[in-house]
Amino acid sequence: MSDRPEMPPPPKVPPPNLASAPPQGLPNKWQILIAVMLGSIMGPLDGSIVNTVLPDITEHFKADIALMQWVPTVYLLTISCLILLYGRLGDMVGYKRVFLSGLGAFIVTSVFCGVSQNVWMLITFRAFQGLAAGMMMSVGYAIVTSAFPPRERGKAMGIYAISIAAGLGLGPTLGGVIADDLSWRYIFFINIPIGIAALSLGSRVIPHGGRKPGQYLDWPGAITALVFLFSLLLYANRGEDWGWLSMRGIVLLVSTAVFGVAFFAIERKARQPMLNLDLFRNRVFALANLSALLSFMALYAMIFLTPFFLAFVLDYSILKVGLVMIASPMATLVVAPASGALSDRIGSKWLTTAGMLVAATALFLLAQLNSSSDAWDVIWRLAVLGTGTGMFQSPNNSTVMGSVPPMYLGISSGILAAMRNVGMVLGLAVGGGVLYNIAPVTQTMRPGAFGPSEIEEFLDGLHWAYIAGATLALASAATSFLGGGRPGRHSPKDSG
Repeated sequence: MSDRPEMPPPPKVPPPNLASAPPQGLPNKWQILIAVMLGSIMGPLDGSIVNTVLPDITEHFKADIALMQWVPTVYLLTISCLILLYGRLGDMVGYKRVFLSGLGAFIVTSVFCGVSQNVWMLITFRAFQGLAAGMMMSVGYAIVTSAFPPRERGKAMGIYAISIAAGLGLGPTLGGVIADDLSWRYIFFINIPIGIAALSLGSRVIPHGGRKPGQYLDWPGAITALVFLFSLLLYANRGEDWGWLSMRGIVLLVSTAVFGVAFFAIERKARQPMLNLDLFRNRVFALANLSALLSFMALYAMIFLTPFFLAFVLDYSILKVGLVMIASPMATLVVAPASGALSDRIGSKWLTTAGMLVAATALFLLAQLNSSSDAWDVIWRLAVLGTGTGMFQSPNNSTVMGSVPPMYLGISSGILAAMRNVGMVLGLAVGGGVLYNIAPVTQTMRPGAFGPSEIEEFLDGLHWAYIAGATLALASAATSFLGGGRPGRHSPKDSG
């Protein structure tokens, strides 16, 4: 037990910060939501689109495939490692400042990525681009939560989820079009008009958040969190290639353990911790975040595996792979707003639990795919998965953001975004680890190079990898059932 006093309740007189928006919401709340969505779509769009055209970039620079894997890897790592820090900064200096700073930096780094003259320049600016994307992702939920009254929070979160689903869905398809008709450089240049529109609107409609007096940043906590998350995620992302128990792997494991223990020890004693651990005494908050982590692990196991099936087994082109993969986010796009609005009336428990059960069912169905399957067999299964994801995400996000006092919206938004990104990395590690251990041939094969025996081996590995994803979804359903809240709960603590 910590000897620090319990987390204080929300102040009676709101501080001059966006997090203390009046309970009736803001008059321009829909414009605020549009501005945040425009900015937020670029992070997932950029993450998914780059993977689609990575073979073209590899060919352009005549680079080694192992080196080119750092182009998506460094982006995901830098996003994830500083999200908590950005969330805390949002609480300190205002969410608008953090969001617009990240948006402006994302536009600039996208230009530099697009004009990169060698692979090292591209990797460097992808790292900076990830830092900028993390700033936008960390406070997006906080801005939306602050702009809308509690009775409309679920609906707002459902509409906000469209930007994430659209980014993930459009990425592969747009990447396929660009790969066919334009230079790979346009996957970065496309961010410029979207970013400028978001920056222009956001600077006008997002309220200014005042700097809170007497606040300072917990630098020891920030540094130890950075090293802890970087070591953990790098191990999860590269452990399969380097060897889980190789010297590099062991060093990363030791670093994860040492800095993880140090981080939590520092946060328990700090007067103004970067991550207030008392938040996790709230059962609803803790279990909803765990549900988010598990759900994204399950989802990204599918996102990583299914294109391999479409390209290696069914021999689809990049464009056709993208068109098939859009089925899941399109279903999420349709379902998420309705699910969010419904959660405002009936609460999140049954929607989130049912959503993850539907997602688990879809992953079990995906495990039945074989070499005689066609595009429709994949599309309807992905649509079922997207439906379950849409049922889950909006109510769960609303639960997380509604379970804390206004003064903690920034760090809560950062934690939720961290769960999403860490879940992505761990989901890739789980899906890839299962697949490669059962079908190791897939690590070196390319589309069109599979013979009948390799296809059977691959399908066996794919089957068990999907089962692993379904198991994660079932675990998310269980934590959702245990932690799901009722509408109107906005207390900082839950003793249940």
